[in-house]
Amino acid sequence: MSEQIKKFMYLNRRAPYGTIYAWESLEVVLIGAAFDQDVSLAFLDDGVYQLVKGQDTAEVDMKNFSPTYQALGDYDVTKLFVEKESLEERGLTLDDLMPLTYEDEDDDWAEKDSIKVVSRAELADIMEEQDVMFSF
Repeated sequence: MSEQIKKFMYLNRRAPYGTIYAWESLEVVLIGAAFDQDVSLAFLDDGVYQLVKGQDTAEVDMKNFSPTYQALGDYDVTKLFVEKESLEERGLTLDDLMPLTYEDEDDDWAEKDSIKVVSRAELADIMEEQDVMFSF
């Protein structure tokens, strides 16, 4: 009996530091990916700050876990959706975000971008396609 692969989306809505939501989301994503589920992440609202490059956590006395996002491609987590309007409302662009990539084994191991900037409407459509969603 073969098990059906489910689509799991993790919604990241909160800033990366000050609470443990962002870190917990990342841990749950890695666990889900280890069980061969179809995993994607969405970053919206203050969650877009989780992907900003050059984070320095010295003044907030918390471990900087942002380098862990670089490992997502190794776990076949290659679909990171960033809501365009959330970026714009915070004065951010794609250039402000970490360059996250993966190697596409179906395309002769070509390096491809994991982050896709989508509109609010596009993200709503993507969310409709999911079997399970978790909000952090």
